[in-house]
Order: sequence, then C-alpha cells, then structure tokens
Amino acid sequence: MRFELFIALRYLFTGRKHGFISAISLISMLGVALGVAALIIVLGVMNGFSQNLRDKILGVNAHVLVSSLKGPFTEYEQHKKRIEDMSQVRAVLPFVYAEVMLSSTRQAKGAILRGIDTEAASRATSLDEDMVRGSLQELEAKTSPHPILLGEDLASRLGLSLGDTVHMMSPSGEKSAAGFSPKIESFRLAGVFDTGMYEYDSSLAYVSIPAAQDILGFEEDKVTGLEVRLTDVYAAPQTAGAIEEAVSGEPLTARTWMDMNQELFSALKLEKTAMGVILLMMIMVGSFSIVTTLIMLVMEKKQDIAVLMAMGAKPGNIKRIFIYQGTLIGAIGTAAGYALGLGISYCLQTYEFIQLPQDIYYLDHLPIQLAATDLTWIGIAAIGLCFLATLYPASRAAKLEPASVLRYE
Repeated sequence: MRFELFIALRYLFTGRKHGFISAISLISMLGVALGVAALIIVLGVMNGFSQNLRDKILGVNAHVLVSSLKGPFTEYEQHKKRIEDMSQVRAVLPFVYAEVMLSSTRQAKGAILRGIDTEAASRATSLDEDMVRGSLQELEAKTSPHPILLGEDLASRLGLSLGDTVHMMSPSGEKSAAGFSPKIESFRLAGVFDTGMYEYDSSLAYVSIPAAQDILGFEEDKVTGLEVRLTDVYAAPQTAGAIEEAVSGEPLTARTWMDMNQELFSALKLEKTAMGVILLMMIMVGSFSIVTTLIMLVMEKKQDIAVLMAMGAKPGNIKRIFIYQGTLIGAIGTAAGYALGLGISYCLQTYEFIQLPQDIYYLDHLPIQLAATDLTWIGIAAIGLCFLATLYPASRAAKLEPASVLRYE
C-alpha cells in the first residue's frame, strides 16, 4: 500500500483524540449519501413517469402517422404494402378519424370517432388489454345497430351500460347539393375500455372501419390515414423519413409520435434536468463539508506533516494524503447513497406502498425506472465534486514549512 493511502486511512478511521473531526467526517459522508440517494430516487421517478406516459400514449396512438395533405384518401392498400416491407415496421393499420356528437337519454357529449381494423388493432395495440367490459372482437359483429367501444369516463358521463343504445351525429355525414348535412345513426355499446389516461377515456369512441365510413359518408376504400407500429419506437424519425421518400410523388406526410407530443416530453425532460441540478447541489453541500473537515485536520496534523516532510516526504506526497482522505469520504458516502437509493427504489417498485390519487394522476402508484446512464453519471458527479473539494485543503497542507512548525516543538 502506498504510504499516502496508509496515512489517509489512519487519519480517517483512527480519530480517538479528535472525535470532533471524526464527527464532521461522518456528517460529510451522510450529506453525500443523502444527496446521491435523493438524486437516484427522483431521477428514477421522473424516468418512470416519462416511460409510463409514453407507453400509454403509444398504446393508443401510432408510432408514425401517415396522412394526406388533401384529407382522406383512397387506394391506401398499395401504400400499406410498401410501408410493411420496410425494416422496423411491425404493423400498418388503416383508420378513419372524425369528430362526432354522442347522445343518450341522459346527455350529449362531443367525442373523437376512430374507425379501426379490429384484427390488426388486437395484434398491434394495447386496446385489447385495456378492455374492462366487453371485448374488442365485438366490433366485428355484423349487427344493427353497429357495435361501438367507449372510454370508461365517456360511457359513465353518458350513463351507458353494455347493450345500451347511443346515438351518433356526424356533422358531415351526407353530401347534398347544398353541401354537407348532419347524419345520425344509432350504435350499441359493445365494450368499455380504460387506458388510464383521462384525455382518452373521456373522448374516444371506436367502431369498425365500415361503420365509420358509413356514418361519415366515405367511399368503401377511403380512410383518414395509416398508423405505423414499429419494433423500436425510437426508430420513428428514420422510418418517417423513409416513408416520405418512398411516397415522394404523392401528397402524403409522415409524423412521428415525438413530433405529435413534443411539448409534453420536452416539459418532462426539462423538469428532470431541473430536479437533477437542484439535487446535485445537495451533493455539493456535502462536498463543502469535506473542505471544512480537511482544513481542520490540516490544522490538527501540522506536526505530523512537518515530521513527514523532515523525513523526506515531498509536498506532492502530503497533498496526496489529504486528496485520498477527502476522496475516500466521498466514495464511502457515494456507496452508501447508492445502497440507500437503490434499496428505496426497489421497495417502491416492488411493494408500491406510495399510492397516488387516481382522480388527479393517471397512475395509482409511484413509478420507478432506473437508467444505467443516470446511475453512472450520478456516481461520476458525486466523486468528482468530492475530489475537487479536496484540492484547496491539500494544497494548504503541502505549503506548510516544517521548520516553522517544529521550531517550538
């Protein structure tokens, strides 16, 4: 063992005569540990919220949305086959989209109508898993009135139960010489879904593509757009670029889920960064106490330093002694912070003992998602700050004059 490290360890762990300094060292370790633990937990929660929100949004929406600049378009099958042959593409789902008015014997409410391919939606979306009453396959029934799926909040607000009739009015359902006139049709509630997102559960209504085309007055081969589902959601920008290049001669555009939700995820990223900076300052407070500890130790150990230098120790050796000691305090504090932060994160993830009010949040528990990159940078930042905190006290110790210290000893 290098003698600098040996002396640093003795100063750190054998402080019987200097209990006050040992107490300050312990407080420094605890300060670093609490800062590291808080940073791990908070960043884990922020990652958990962001990923959970992303999964819920992508469970309903497309990874890449292909639509026409001229509105609903026909002959979509050729575009669908062309996109399906691209790498990273898992499924391509045609859909019909419109804003309608739903009414029951209780009240009326505006809704978003989506006509979907039931079989494709069952394979490529989370809608089948979100069903709480009825089933997605009910949309395939060729009955009159047509079956419809509603979000739980929307069905509750309309006062509907399974099998009840709901009336749908489309503002542009029938085309006449005077323009478009509203069209009203009746639908049978065949299922209720709960995505966990109030925005969706209070406004979405699903029907089959033929039923949507019928009430909107579309031709049989006309759809609003194509939903592209990918094996890797982060490959959306590259896939969207490839799609636009493949259909460059036609008025089609491709938008990614990142573009459509840019404001939301940018806000989450900014909040995560702000919280990280604030909590990093907690670690800085712990590292400042290391400066105090080492300065007091240098004052207490003047004679030891002078003797070592008289025996041949160089200023660099003295400097390394205190750098090692401060870095050891930081390393021990960081390790304790990792143990505390990872332990609490594991308990939060496993036992879910912190419950969230569902009428405010879209989750019923606090989510935790630890990222290896975050954990690595937390450790580097903590050790780096503690190392920087040792430089000034170590330089002070290296500048001591052994003759002036030992003169009166």
